[in-house]
Amino acid sequence: MALNRNILLYNEPRKKNTKASEEYVHAKFYYPEVGKEWDGWIPVEYRRTGVSIPAENYEELEDYLNRVYIQMHPSLYEKWVDEQNRLWSTTRSVETKEIFNILKDGNWHCRNCDISNPNFARRVQDIKEMGYTIATHINYHCPVCGNKRSTRLILLPIKRVELAGNGYETWSPTLRARIIRVLGSIDVYENKFSRNCLPDHKFSEIRWDDSTKANNPETMSDEEIREKFQLLTNQRNQQKREVCRNCFQTGKRGTIYGIPYYYEGTENWDPAIPQKGKNAESGCIGCPWYDIEEWRKHLLKVLKGEAD
Repeated sequence: MALNRNILLYNEPRKKNTKASEEYVHAKFYYPEVGKEWDGWIPVEYRRTGVSIPAENYEELEDYLNRVYIQMHPSLYEKWVDEQNRLWSTTRSVETKEIFNILKDGNWHCRNCDISNPNFARRVQDIKEMGYTIATHINYHCPVCGNKRSTRLILLPIKRVELAGNGYETWSPTLRARIIRVLGSIDVYENKFSRNCLPDHKFSEIRWDDSTKANNPETMSDEEIREKFQLLTNQRNQQKREVCRNCFQTGKRGTIYGIPYYYEGTENWDPAIPQKGKNAESGCIGCPWYDIEEWRKHLLKVLKGEAD
């Protein structure tokens, strides 16, 4: 499928948001029948909505841009806004809704000029996890406010990808409660009982692809739950995400308590193992963050002189 002739794809390197491991292409959409155009960045590596288009796969990129172009036609915008307003009418998150209302026009917005919220990053993450597509320009030099290290964002008024659970994989409230019960409400990082635990996928979402995502049936066995999940507080869950993001970008696996111990492999990601997909999970084994309980058991054996 050829690229729509009303799309200009700029011949530029992909834009990157290293903080979120996202990549974008710069494009301009022309809508001659209504005399309008749109100029912005379009996410092509965006795990929250499952978009992952390799730079060398130009046909897939053309197809994706053509579909985005159709969804962003100005004649569809009012209908899209009406749908979003109905969705947001039931939310209790007033601050997040305020930021969405700023971004929903589909134009660039400087965080320093337009979005005065002290918890701005968390609010934007919430919007992304609701299935919206947002491109983020970090270290942006804003000509209006003069800030040389601002952030600007552009939300694409396209179909929202409905997500559940943690935004990457789905589970029911019943299953979530069961996961916590099966794992004994033990915060695996602190190795003690906690009422503030959340289910955490051992295999980091940043390395998932379309074949890795799956619904979690309520019929999962206790053993399957133990193999797939561990319990962490929200703070530690966020910390783990940062560690895994850094590993994905740099190839350096994480540590806990600054202890460079890996019961399989080394601090370096094995280059023979794929970066993404189910087979990538083998590259996580041995990293302390992948299975903290297993890592602790191996480390204690070493300290007691019982290691093989």
